Order: sequence, then structure tokens, then C-alpha cells
Amino acid sequence: MNPIGGVKAILGATGDGGVDWPAAGDAARDLTDSGTLEISAPVREGYARDIKAAHREVSAVSGIEFAVPRTLEVQNRHHWIDGTLETLELGFEPLANVGGSVPAVTGPVNTASVAGSVAYLSRRVLGQYDPHLFSDAGDHGLYIVHPNIVAGATELSVDFDRFRRWIAFHEVTHAAEFGAAPWLRGYLSDRVQAIVAELTHSSVPRQPYRELNRAMTAVEGYAELLMDEAFDEQSADLRRKLDDRRDSGGPFARLIGRLLGLEIKREQYERGRAFFEVIESQRGVAGASRVWDDPSYLPRSAELETPRRWLDRVPQAGGA
Repeated sequence: MNPIGGVKAILGATGDGGVDWPAAGDAARDLTDSGTLEISAPVREGYARDIKAAHREVSAVSGIEFAVPRTLEVQNRHHWIDGTLETLELGFEPLANVGGSVPAVTGPVNTASVAGSVAYLSRRVLGQYDPHLFSDAGDHGLYIVHPNIVAGATELSVDFDRFRRWIAFHEVTHAAEFGAAPWLRGYLSDRVQAIVAELTHSSVPRQPYRELNRAMTAVEGYAELLMDEAFDEQSADLRRKLDDRRDSGGPFARLIGRLLGLEIKREQYERGRAFFEVIESQRGVAGASRVWDDPSYLPRSAELETPRRWLDRVPQAGGA
């Protein structure tokens, strides 16, 4: 980690108010220890075995036929930073030439914001399913940030193999969702791009933001449901410890969490989990999976608060 180098990269950022992406990458890497990728053969084989088991169990529980990425990419933190910045650059490209009132200042400020955010997240993220929202490649990715898995297992005082397997199951549930809903990738991409487009005109993107938030609440909540059903061990203790980890940290960590939207993500987990617990209790996993049959079946804001409304509005499979 080289914080001095990170500061130099930010101060040298160019651009008329946008983000200097190469400088943001240099700064984020300088601000973050990459972590080791010295992985033993048994651990590497364990990752592959976990993904296969998760694919099998999630398919059996959900009844969804879906594919997992051909290759599981085991990353260090710098790898994750590079991939994340590439995605952000694609998604926020319309903002590239939107300057602030003081371009010479706002360029470095925006670059510093992105670098600091990505550097912070690179030390927290454990795994990631990547649907490649802004890429025309048409493929998807599955990443595990190995140094964070090791650090997380140690911090939470849990068995490494069990923790690694649990994270693999969680990411595979997201692959199942996108497999069940071919429309979901475009739906999310369109909302993000609408938000960016409105920001370029200095307007507040309320409607696409609400739609994106509701969709992501469904994504996170349904993943939690599948995790509970598919994971082949009791996992309440793991979830409790991760929830405690999200709540931990001093004032600075909590401030960063608010600025990065991590509190919103926590709310998405909790609201989505509570919603799908009710739906599953009434209609089972298959009934809950109806949410992916059509974009109109995504829960509305009022339905997230009162799931009975969703049950009244959305017919069961077969029109029952």
C-alpha cells in the first residue's frame, strides 16, 4: 500500500470535470494492499468444488435451469479494482465530458471520490456475480476475492472452508436469478443508464432510481431465500456474524458506508428477505420464483411493505 502514490495520482488527474479513470485505478491500487494469491492446490480445487455444488443445489431447490460462468476467477484486491473500474467507466461514459463549475478542481475531486470508494470496497467485497450490464460480450463472470475470504473467515472466527463455500453459494444464486429472468440484465442496465443520462442534465433521477432500488431489493431478497434453502448446512450463525460485521466499525467506517450506499444495500437485503419469507410461506419457492417471469411481477414499493398485496396481484403459476 502506497498512500503517497495514491495522492500523487489523484493530483495529476486530467479531464474537464469527469473522472480520469487511469489515475483513479493507480490511486485505488496505491491505497490498497493487493493481498496474496498464493493458493494451495486443495483450496483451488475447493473453490471449483463449491461452485459445482452450489449450481447443483440451487438448481434443485429453485427448479431454474441456468448456467454458471465457464471459469471462476479467483482474484486479489487489485484485480477486483481493475475490473470494477472498467465496468464503471462503461456505465458512466455519458458523464465523461460533463464538467463542473471549476473543471481543474472537479476532475481531481471526482477521480479521488471514485478511487477512494473503489479502494474501500475492494477490502470488503467477498465475491461477485457480474452480469456484464454494460458490455456487449454477452457473457457473465463469477469472481472470488480470495484475500478477503481469508480475512473474513479470520475476523468472524469461522471455518475457512465453510465460509468459502457459503460465499460461493450466495454468488451462484445471483446467476440463477439472471438465468430465470433473461430480461433482468437489460432492465437493470436501462435504469442505470437512465440515471446517468438525467445526471448529465443536472436533474434528479427519481423514477429510474426507485425502479432500480426495487429490482435490486428483489435480487438480494430472493438470493437470501435460495441461500437458506440450498445451502447444505445450517447458516444462521454465518448470516448473523456478517450482519454484525456490517454494523461494526467506528464513525468513519459508518460514514463511508453511508456515502457509498452500503446502508441502502443492507436495507435491500433486509426488506427483500422479509418480503420473500412471506411469499415462500404462502406459495413455496416456486411461487416466489414467479417474480422473474415478467418485469411487471417485480414487487412494488407498497408490496414490499405488505407482501399480501403482491400475492393478491400476481397469479400463481398456471393461473391458479
